[in-house]
Amino acid sequence: MTREHSKTFYLGSRFFPAQQRQAVWAVYAACRDGDDIVDERSGEAARAGLDDWWARTQAAFEGRPGPHPIDTALSWAARTYSIPLSAFAELHDGLRMDLAGHEYRTMDDLMLYCRRVAGVVGFMIAPVSGYSGGERTLHAALMLGQAMQLTNILRDVGEDLRRGRVYLPQTLLTEYGVTLGDLERGMVTPEYRALMEHLSGLARDWYVQGRAGIPCLHGSARLAVATAARAYEGILDDLARNDFDNFGRRAHVSGTRKLMMLPQAWWELRSAPTPAG
Repeated sequence: MTREHSKTFYLGSRFFPAQQRQAVWAVYAACRDGDDIVDERSGEAARAGLDDWWARTQAAFEGRPGPHPIDTALSWAARTYSIPLSAFAELHDGLRMDLAGHEYRTMDDLMLYCRRVAGVVGFMIAPVSGYSGGERTLHAALMLGQAMQLTNILRDVGEDLRRGRVYLPQTLLTEYGVTLGDLERGMVTPEYRALMEHLSGLARDWYVQGRAGIPCLHGSARLAVATAARAYEGILDDLARNDFDNFGRRAHVSGTRKLMMLPQAWWELRSAPTPAG
């Protein structure tokens, strides 16, 4: 599932040792399972599916996994690495926001969504990685997850519109003079580009905050997370190169470009001092 649905995350995961890698894949698969329910079903089927997913997740954490391989894997990973159930509870709240057709009026609304559906993944991965620095490192992990989710949102504006979802906050649309009609018509106006540049800049700020915690991770987890973060931020570069047209083309980073990023990620880690504590 990880290899098929997130090539960037999968590339980074390959740098974990075998047991940690399996735990990271288990976490990803469990999160993806819930996300697919929300994206691929509708109405009562989606609500029932998400309720079942949350029940299965809680049972896995209680050591009572169902017969599905994802539940078995998650139960093992949670037991082995003390992954917090509270992070999955927040993810569940975020997925419910999608089902409820939540309206994003302000930037605070969008930040809450980014925290719930991706930021908290940092809380799931940090125990698998091992880390020092306490709450400071966990906050950095949260910011890195939020940066990746905001990147997803900027990449997928057109795709989300076709699902009837608009994550761009209404206050920002108003501030930059972009209307829902502009979005629905796929109009890449100067105002829309300015809005995309603003949100891309915010995402890059979050990447900076997130990367500050990577030296606090243990062992090869540092290179694993640094690689995924650099490749994901590269989506913003591709979006800018395409003049912020995210209606008909999905920004991406090619496999070759991802491999070319590895030496830079390695060098940055070599040059960064490990924070004390």
